[in-house]
Amino acid sequence: MSFSHLLLGILEPAPCHGFALKNAYDVRFGRGRSLGVGQVYATLARLQRDGLAELVGVESGDGPDRRVYAVTSLGVAELSSWLLTPEPPTGYAQSVLFAKTVLALLSDRPADEVLARQRVVHLERMREVRRLGQAGDLVSRLSADHEIAHLDADLRWIELAGKRLEHIAAEHGLSG
Repeated sequence: MSFSHLLLGILEPAPCHGFALKNAYDVRFGRGRSLGVGQVYATLARLQRDGLAELVGVESGDGPDRRVYAVTSLGVAELSSWLLTPEPPTGYAQSVLFAKTVLALLSDRPADEVLARQRVVHLERMREVRRLGQAGDLVSRLSADHEIAHLDADLRWIELAGKRLEHIAAEHGLSG
């Protein structure tokens, strides 16, 4: 995901300073991954250097002055282009869950236990996300729907992998 484009999108409706951008990012996209202020300002500097954002003022207040940025017309065009360019589907074969399952198999550890424990964690998270999504605004609900779809896909894979392991164990006279 392009962090620069996310900041452009947050910045587009109205000029604001870096700390406000950080807070807006954390609320909309940072669930579990808060953003560092330094990363915001470094990205703003690159956006400014590339002509996608510009400094439009300085706000004084408690603490240091805050530099206020706005998206340029070039930045709006770049954001529009990025939004309308489809993302290639990502492969999930390199997920941590997949890697742990394979490593358990390769090291003669119980892969079925890895899958069973992960299933419990996924189901707990799915219940939590459903609760959060019901009470939220449109963005929160869309975020919850997205996460639930991914959790559901992982749960289907966990089920499929568990059945494959059972089938292979039965074929070879092994236990789980």
